[in-house]
Amino acid sequence: MRPEPAFEAPWHAQVFALTVHLNEAGVFAWPDWAARFGATLKTHGLSKDLNGGDDYFAAWLETLEAYLAELGAASPDKVREAQAAWTAAYLATPHGQPVTLD
Repeated sequence: MRPEPAFEAPWHAQVFALTVHLNEAGVFAWPDWAARFGATLKTHGLSKDLNGGDDYFAAWLETLEAYLAELGAASPDKVREAQAAWTAAYLATPHGQPVTLD
């Protein structure tokens, strides 16, 4: 029997790994991250139970983007530019080929 994957979607693992990497690189301290993420989860969980999937990791990503902006490490404008560039690259990439930025 195969074990269940730790993450429901690849992007969940990617945003988790990125957050761990940023912490290990000294961009922020884990207790500071955890406090912010806890506050986001509390806000998101007011209207429904979080299931640990997309809703949980959407809150994770929201927290990470806000914290990086607060630290001056990634402005919201730069994040939007990167999202737009990746979206354009994804839409222009033939199925089955790796998505890359030029």
